[in-house]
Amino acid sequence: QVQLVESGGGLVQAGGSLSLSCAASGRTFSSVAMGWFRQAPGKEREFVAAISWNGDSTPYAGSVKGRFTISRDNAKNTVYLHMNSLKPEDTAVYYCAASRRATIAIQSFWYDYWGQGTQVTVSS
Repeated sequence: QVQLVESGGGLVQAGGSLSLSCAASGRTFSSVAMGWFRQAPGKEREFVAAISWNGDSTPYAGSVKGRFTISRDNAKNTVYLHMNSLKPEDTAVYYCAASRRATIAIQSFWYDYWGQGTQVTVSS
């Protein structure tokens, strides 16, 4: 079993930066893929970024590529999402997700454990 707790959300002006953290419990954290997803009001949950167990592979959604960076620290059981050049359309609840597998994927069904989410609001 893996439990995930996100933190770092908040209100930021367009063009600003924000960093999210996701602390995971469980012995298998260092061997599984992790991902970030987001859901805006009235929209479906969408993929943001993912990272393989060793950090070698990090796919991004086209809408955030070049602005967001995903990373992980297996010693701290934590995955991060650093967000730069934020836009109002980045406003959403951001969710951390963990898979039981080492292989990464961009589909939400691939992930077995989810955090409670953290709100990110970007004002124009």
